[in-house]
Amino acid sequence: MSTRTHDINIRSFEPLVDPSTLKRELPMTPASERTVIEGRRQIADILARRDPRLLVIVGPCSIHDERAAVEYAGRLARLQEEVADTMLLVMRVYFEKPRTTVGWKGLINDPHLNGSCDMNTGLRRARRLLLTITGMGLPTATEMLDPITPQYLAGLVCWSAIGARTTESQTHREMASGLSMPVGFKNCTDGGLSTAIHAMVAARTPQSFIGVDPAGRCCIVSTTGNPWTHIVLRGGRRPNYDSVSIEEACHELRQAGLEETIVVDCSHGNSRKKHTGQETVLKNVVGQRLEGNRALVGLMLESNLYEGNQPCRQDPAALAYGVSITDECISWETTVKLLRCTHDRLRESIRQLRAAV
Repeated sequence: MSTRTHDINIRSFEPLVDPSTLKRELPMTPASERTVIEGRRQIADILARRDPRLLVIVGPCSIHDERAAVEYAGRLARLQEEVADTMLLVMRVYFEKPRTTVGWKGLINDPHLNGSCDMNTGLRRARRLLLTITGMGLPTATEMLDPITPQYLAGLVCWSAIGARTTESQTHREMASGLSMPVGFKNCTDGGLSTAIHAMVAARTPQSFIGVDPAGRCCIVSTTGNPWTHIVLRGGRRPNYDSVSIEEACHELRQAGLEETIVVDCSHGNSRKKHTGQETVLKNVVGQRLEGNRALVGLMLESNLYEGNQPCRQDPAALAYGVSITDECISWETTVKLLRCTHDRLRESIRQLRAAV
């Protein structure tokens, strides 16, 4: 009988590249730096109502093919120029996927889609892609899942989410308190708001916790708190984008002494995970904005080059190009149609808001 008491279920330890080494290998460019600084400033201005435009976080549910992601980013950057008066488009560049049980955990964890979990390669591919997209002048958004990942990538991210499954986690609230960009906390999968509101309060407060420094060494991390936390309504047992649900969310935010600042996720529980439902959510929320609801500052859309999704296969060559391997997405054509329509609907109201300032 073994007398060992530690690491009994550990198969192996493999060294991970440290953050400072990866940043030297793939350094921030002047173009990326400008994009990140300006993107964060514009997002903060929208959250603070200094900028009347609508924040739209749009892009693939997850990234598994960098070539398709770069093509999508190029198209989105051109569309941003077209709708810049009414919207700030921020591309979803999601590398980490929470799993209810098991499944593909994202590009960082398993970049080859074969269970090899080559995370050194995953981190390099993720950072390289963020450099490419921000180099185009396009702001980026991602979900922060592993608390060590931000040391590798956060300098290239303009907005981040804490997902429905991790909003209740003390570790993620502490991490968010030290992140350098605005952070949206999603309501829980059952639709409850109190957990996300508690998370916002915690993340705005200075925290101390065990983490890693830029050299990858374990350390005590002390934060100042993040002032740009807000709630993201993603639905639950029922959708929560309707006007009654929005007013309930505003009431709970007021009760907690927080700003009435809401981003609505058009996917997940609000669309009942069907890509065809996202259009209904978007049009309803834009309608509420036009009726004068200033609490609604942003939207999230899951969008890809082509609609729907496909099973994750271990052979990347067998996958259809530009189609999600996680949640269903709307197509690029639908994305353009919806955002141009939104641009037309918002143009006059935003002109009036600018004139009133």
